[in-house]
Amino acid sequence: MTPQMRARKCADLMFASDSASPGLGMAITDIGPGHATMTMTVRQDMLNGHRICHGGFIFTLADSAFAFACNSYNQLVVAQQNQITYLSPGKEGEVLTATATEASRSGRSGVYDVRVTGEDGRAVALFRGLSRSVKGQHFPEEETTE
Repeated sequence: MTPQMRARKCADLMFASDSASPGLGMAITDIGPGHATMTMTVRQDMLNGHRICHGGFIFTLADSAFAFACNSYNQLVVAQQNQITYLSPGKEGEVLTATATEASRSGRSGVYDVRVTGEDGRAVALFRGLSRSVKGQHFPEEETTE
């Protein structure tokens, strides 16, 4: 199994068990070892009192992309710590894109950066996630020498 096939299989299995991400209209548009891209359209019920996307939904989009990126090696991985900086508002009807990339992975720890952008390419938020691997795999797999 290639690393790309492994990442895709992990993402498919995780997404099938995920109620939150698809429930918010998120979709995985790209997946590979250590990276993931997800989109979400800002709905009316995601707007706060300022009529812009509530930061919690932006955080959730970034967190989901982070989760799929760090779980792409067929090792169970959870979030250890996350931090976000909001840069510009998400607007009703706009498709937001979260692109997660691996900055570092060593031992049981990983660092992932997620950039959330609006349809016009502007930066909406920057997110950094720290991950920690735990016991188990997404699917049984024989040891390989890749």
